[in-house]
Amino acid sequence: MPRSLSHLGISIFFAALASASVVQPAEPPALSPGWSRALPPGPDTRVKITEAYAKLIGKETYFWVWPMANIYNRRLTFKDVPEPMMNGPVPIAPLNTVAMLTDYITPDERAVACPNQDVVYGAGSLALDVEPAVVQVPDFGDRFWVYQMVDLRTDSFVQLGKMYATTPGFYLLVGPNWKGEVPKGITKVFRSPTNTGFMAPRVFQDDTPEDKKAIQSVIQQVMIYPLSKYDGTMKRTDWTKLKVLPAQKDGETESRFVFPEKILDQLTAILADAPPFPGEEARYAQVLAVVEAAKSDPKLGAALEAGAKEAEDTLVTPLFQFRNYGQQLQHNWSTISNEAAFGTDYFTRTAVAKSNILVNSPNETKYFYQDLDAAGERLNGKNNYTVTFAKGATPPVNGFWSMTLYNEHHFFSPNDLDRYSLGTKNKGLKHNADGSLTLYVQASSPGSDNEANWLPSPREDFSLYIRAYWPKAEVMEGSWLPPAVTKHD
Repeated sequence: MPRSLSHLGISIFFAALASASVVQPAEPPALSPGWSRALPPGPDTRVKITEAYAKLIGKETYFWVWPMANIYNRRLTFKDVPEPMMNGPVPIAPLNTVAMLTDYITPDERAVACPNQDVVYGAGSLALDVEPAVVQVPDFGDRFWVYQMVDLRTDSFVQLGKMYATTPGFYLLVGPNWKGEVPKGITKVFRSPTNTGFMAPRVFQDDTPEDKKAIQSVIQQVMIYPLSKYDGTMKRTDWTKLKVLPAQKDGETESRFVFPEKILDQLTAILADAPPFPGEEARYAQVLAVVEAAKSDPKLGAALEAGAKEAEDTLVTPLFQFRNYGQQLQHNWSTISNEAAFGTDYFTRTAVAKSNILVNSPNETKYFYQDLDAAGERLNGKNNYTVTFAKGATPPVNGFWSMTLYNEHHFFSPNDLDRYSLGTKNKGLKHNADGSLTLYVQASSPGSDNEANWLPSPREDFSLYIRAYWPKAEVMEGSWLPPAVTKHD
């Protein structure tokens, strides 16, 4: 096996960074009189600019382009993968192809922060300028499922899932400029506004041996592949037989996909693949003018990079903490309402990409984040906590709900129970005499009588995260909110 294939987690990624390139909710404010005069062709590129200005552009641009650079570099990571396979605990696949897990993601995964253990995941990178992709949907019966497809900006551009009453069959993903003929047998075409994107199918699984066995047949038919391989027949892959590459030692934090020192070289390609939204033309022109000037003036390039590094340290990194963004709710919980539909909400889009990228659309999943207890103190495993849902007041969903615990790096903290979330999937949860449900969040056992409801914590800082898949109106409208996280002596 070539050396690059045995080190996909590192060598392919950095080789790709060096050589690859990519071919191209709130009411908006009222337009000002004569607004078109404010959008000239762009800056006068004959004018000398200062290093301070280049640094300012580098800082501001790095912040709002961060999610796009993340998805762009994930594509570069996948571009040399020869076949669907496992890179340690993570499924990887050739461009426009998906690879599936056969069980929950494991605690050693570092590709995407805040994974869950409610669904069986798939993963793949989209390159729709290379070729359209066919999405195969099997008959899931009563099982909950949703296929997530996001563009370069991390905005969703498909509606495929149980909440959409999607019928089994074949669906087509095409790029913004594709003008080919739709083959016979394709149910619907979804057009991405960018050529680069990412896909992550999710299929619900109960935490029982019986369901882990029952799900295998249907997930074998969860497939996405280039249009050239489409023949109108339902394909099947035994995902248990994927080649497994040695796991890379990626440390405790999420694998890095955005680098301040690379941003100058990548900006032109990234912005070419994500044409400006209406009103962004001037923003794009400013950025590209500085990038062009920096090509012939190393001092400007250094200033732009310095601005990017400053943005990484002072603007992006703090947004890893859930408590630093979002709509602030009672009991110190927070949420967002425009996930996977961020548009020009640059702050929220980058905050979500930094802390828990690849979130579903709000009607598919509603998310609630928590770093603090009811008194506003940081959650930490030296303390014991409870979260009590009143009778009938668990998250109202048509799909399922869960509460997941993440360590300070937003990954699972290994424990003896191998348990990282509690919710619908857990059939042994015990309710109190009054019908309420108490979950125990602590490092040591709450006692044998309560162990079924125990969510083990590390002895360091941690966070809690509630998911409401296919939420009901009460969740969407905000009349249902999570209960307090209460500390106990």
